[in-house]
Amino acid sequence: MFHIGHLNILKRAKEQCEYLIVGVSTDELCFQRKNKYPIICETDRAAIVEAIRYVDRVVPQFNMDKLAAVKKYDVDAVFVGSDWKGTSAWTEYEKQFAVEGCTVVYLDHTDGISSTILRERLNEK
Repeated sequence: MFHIGHLNILKRAKEQCEYLIVGVSTDELCFQRKNKYPIICETDRAAIVEAIRYVDRVVPQFNMDKLAAVKKYDVDAVFVGSDWKGTSAWTEYEKQFAVEGCTVVYLDHTDGISSTILRERLNEK
């Protein structure tokens, strides 16, 4: 579920780049990763993200192959939440991206909000 933390990441990313491409996971990718479909379908999620003024382009994310996306869209920076910094996956991405001339920029996480927190609040009601 889209929340203020997502908006903050997009805003901070756009402050550091000229052209911001945002990948939106397909419904099938969400199901593969979490064994459930998202509440809001991929078409609607893409439309929401596309309407945000910080976003220049929305692309579907069909898989988790971030290196392929870096190559396909010829990006020089990938923005991700700081909660991923130091993880084995993102440490490996940093190495892979560097070969392509791309850096990973970690952006501060918005405390007190997450999709998990929102789902828990909805389930309480």
